[in-house]
Amino acid sequence: MEFKDYYKILGLSRDASQDDIKRAYRKLARKYHPDVSSEDDAEERFKEVSEAYEVLKDPEKRAAYDQLGSQWRQGQDFQPPPGWDQGFEFRRGGYTHADPHVFSDFFESLFGRADFGPFGGAGGSRFHAQGNDTHARIMIDLEDAYRGGRRQITLKHSELGPDGRPVVRERTLSVSIPKGIVEGQQIRLAGQGEPGLGQGKAGDLYLEIQFRPHRHYRTEGRDVYVELPVAPWEAALGAKVRVPTPSGSVEVKIPPNSKAGGKLRLKGRGIPTREPGDLFVVLRVILPPANTAAEREAYQAFASKFSFNPRKDMGDGA
Repeated sequence: MEFKDYYKILGLSRDASQDDIKRAYRKLARKYHPDVSSEDDAEERFKEVSEAYEVLKDPEKRAAYDQLGSQWRQGQDFQPPPGWDQGFEFRRGGYTHADPHVFSDFFESLFGRADFGPFGGAGGSRFHAQGNDTHARIMIDLEDAYRGGRRQITLKHSELGPDGRPVVRERTLSVSIPKGIVEGQQIRLAGQGEPGLGQGKAGDLYLEIQFRPHRHYRTEGRDVYVELPVAPWEAALGAKVRVPTPSGSVEVKIPPNSKAGGKLRLKGRGIPTREPGDLFVVLRVILPPANTAAEREAYQAFASKFSFNPRKDMGDGA
């Protein structure tokens, strides 16, 4: 996916003020508008300019985009770093007159396909309008999904400073994490979104849940996977070993002649949703090193007892 340097597209430096951004957009939009421009690539350039303005005119999107850093170059291959936008609040709506459905894959990878509805709450008046809902991704531990409980989270949002440039502010909230929540679910905090105008109600805050990377576990929906290192003799002969799980260690029985990559299913030990997921133990056979003479001799004796050829399916050269 191609990286988009929105500042370069608008011909601006990264410290441009909001007024600078607005002026640059208006100038380029007039130049490349398909209805008036004679440029061969006017339509594509107009889309690029509109997309760049969509991000840089919005303090939240601009602050999050700036967090990616300036090391990327226009056209460079790009994938968003994991968790790059954690804790940033984004408003819905407020889009330019450009059709947001034609924005690039790069834009969607950062900001998703938002609800492209009108800015502000329905039914408001000039002096009283409901605040917009805001959205943020937060990371919790997988163990939180098993136990639930309250957690302190810090969110970042951006507002314009006296110089017209976005300034990042933080706020801390106490959030109740429900037991059984899965990645991608949202927690709604009523009235914690954007303040309303006049007597308008504040919008709501929606927190999308992601799990922090774990050295033992990964998840697929409500199912949990853990890799279990086993010795060759445990895989070949069978064994009983203890396996860590997010709810405590359990003893599992490894069947004889188990293979690397084999799975043992522990029913109902995944994330405890209304219908609990399962926990899958994935076997990883670990070969002991042959560092000493005695260890090498043991391997040679072992090899002499078997007529085993792991490359028999590769032809005569095996």
